Amino acid sequence: MYRKISIVLAGLLMLSIIITGCSSSKKSTPTLTEMPIQPVSEEISWMIGETTVAATITRPNNDGPHPAIVFVAGSGPTDRDWNSPLLPGTNGSARLLAEELAKAGYISIRYDKRVTGPNAEKNIPLMIGTISMKGHIDELAGAVNQMVNRVDVDTTKIFILANSEGTIHALNYQWEREPKFAGLILTGTPGHSMADLMHSQIEAQVAVLPNAQEIMAGYDKLVIDFLANKPFVADPSLPVGINNLVAGFYQPINLPFTREILTVDPATLIGRVTEPVLVIIGKKDIQVDWQVDGTLLEQAAKENITFVYPDNANHVLKYETKTKEEITAADSVNYNAEDKILDIETVEIIKDWLGDNCK
Repeated sequence: MYRKISIVLAGLLMLSIIITGCSSSKKSTPTLTEMPIQPVSEEISWMIGETTVAATITRPNNDGPHPAIVFVAGSGPTDRDWNSPLLPGTNGSARLLAEELAKAGYISIRYDKRVTGPNAEKNIPLMIGTISMKGHIDELAGAVNQMVNRVDVDTTKIFILANSEGTIHALNYQWEREPKFAGLILTGTPGHSMADLMHSQIEAQVAVLPNAQEIMAGYDKLVIDFLANKPFVADPSLPVGINNLVAGFYQPINLPFTREILTVDPATLIGRVTEPVLVIIGKKDIQVDWQVDGTLLEQAAKENITFVYPDNANHVLKYETKTKEEITAADSVNYNAEDKILDIETVEIIKDWLGDNCK
């Protein structure tokens, strides 16, 4: 791992070191006073047809070119900072990571999907019935294009850092589009298809009910009908919540994307990538299981993929103080609470891997 160091003389032999990206986190005993790199942010936007994508660039406060990182958010209305209107708090992990990586010399872009953020109200009516996997990749490709066209970006060193559902879009982009990323960081990556993942999550919630098997059979039938493009017919034997969940799949705002995403197998996608990949699943992640999902991904992986399972990271890479046995679904409500901090071990893993792959 390398450091590019510029030394600035000031005053009475006052020396400062400015360290740019792709550097090792391991330091020799310092003999000079270090001037910290401070993150600088700017807001940008671009058009996809009649719709607008909004984004934030976060960069070091010194000259480039810098290695670059494109952030991709998880599912639903999760925004560029990895906040969600469904959860309280605005302490999003993507913003925190972007600022930490800027201090280490990396420039990054994080963008809102068009169905969330400040342009959602204007965009959504224009997108009803057209939201698709391709549309998600078009948004991502637009963010890549913004990085490629910046003079302060080293275009040979553009990486992607995705979370949860966003890892699927990252993998699809790498398989289908150009330019390719120099490497991929995939966090909270499911090893199952979304259909299997939802099945297991619902199964866990209804397990205590005496008719759990019948409920799951009814749910599976509704999903099969949905994937076969059959009309929705509520099953009166099922809990209202399950009928409502599947009925939501049919809403025009969710189509055709929901039919597409349910059947995607991340393990198959990851096996196609030839560039360096870092997969991070925290052992405190209650949405993706580091043993179950990690094993499935490892079985499909090649030698270019590194797997790391930080002891205390949750699904959005925050530090979790509870034991895995103490954590419940209710804890996910606090992902973006103001007192939640990034898991330091995970941040160092990311910086070290980036440094190794920037050589």
